[in-house]
Amino acid sequence: MEEAIIRPASVDDVPVILELIRALGAYERAQPGDITADEATLRGALFGPHPAAEVLLACRGQIAVGFAVFFHNFSTWRGKRGLYLEDLFVRPEARGRGYGKQLFLAVAKIARERDCARMDWAVLDWNQPAIDFYHRLGAEPLEEWTKFRLTRAALERL
Repeated sequence: MEEAIIRPASVDDVPVILELIRALGAYERAQPGDITADEATLRGALFGPHPAAEVLLACRGQIAVGFAVFFHNFSTWRGKRGLYLEDLFVRPEARGRGYGKQLFLAVAKIARERDCARMDWAVLDWNQPAIDFYHRLGAEPLEEWTKFRLTRAALERL
């Protein structure tokens, strides 16, 4: 395992965060136009007065090879906040070196330090390498749950 520098992203990292988002989109087979985030949107959402999420970067030297995006949710049953891992991504050319595991462990450490009741995330059902990775870390799928989503258009119709 190669040791990465795992660090919180800063506003100066917005261009590389957007680059990693686009690389993740390509890996997840996004269609043209699916990714509408831009630097201004990310700057406001991540580093504005009310940040919506946090980002950790995995760096090899000065090069960001991966990132984790996460935010807090809330467990009514536990009466505590949780941590939701929105994205965990390592560039394909940097995989197999332990960067993903280091990012995941850094996010899990934050969840423990902040006394979160749990940590949740979703993985695409066709992404077997990710599913295997999470199984190796001791995670269990929540097969009894079905995810739902309202898109912006659906919200407007409501």
